[in-house]
Amino acid sequence: MTWQKDRLKQIAEADDLHISPFREDGATYGTPTWIWSVVVDGALFVRAYNGTKSRWYQAAVRQKAGRMTVAGLTIEVSFEPVNGEINDKIDDAYRIKYSKSSYLAPMIGKRARAATIKITPRD
Repeated sequence: MTWQKDRLKQIAEADDLHISPFREDGATYGTPTWIWSVVVDGALFVRAYNGTKSRWYQAAVRQKAGRMTVAGLTIEVSFEPVNGEINDKIDDAYRIKYSKSSYLAPMIGKRARAATIKITPRD
């Protein structure tokens, strides 16, 4: 599934995105984690500040689904690890959206780049 343009714009403009991948049972949502998000080429991406060892990242990769809350919405979503050239565009999007943050450098560094996730809505 893909994002509706209006919904994706609403998400892109918000700065309160929390993700909750499923726990090991595949039914219980994990603790919501606030995370930076960017939109690139009509898709939504997030990264784990602490890289692939991050608990939410490991749960997202293992469970492949959960939910997110953002801009007053709760949305059931799927998680897909991302690598390759798209990461350069994701870096650029982070530079634009979070240019004034002292956390920008780590979020476009090797550790966080290795833990990039694409989020898509589920039915």
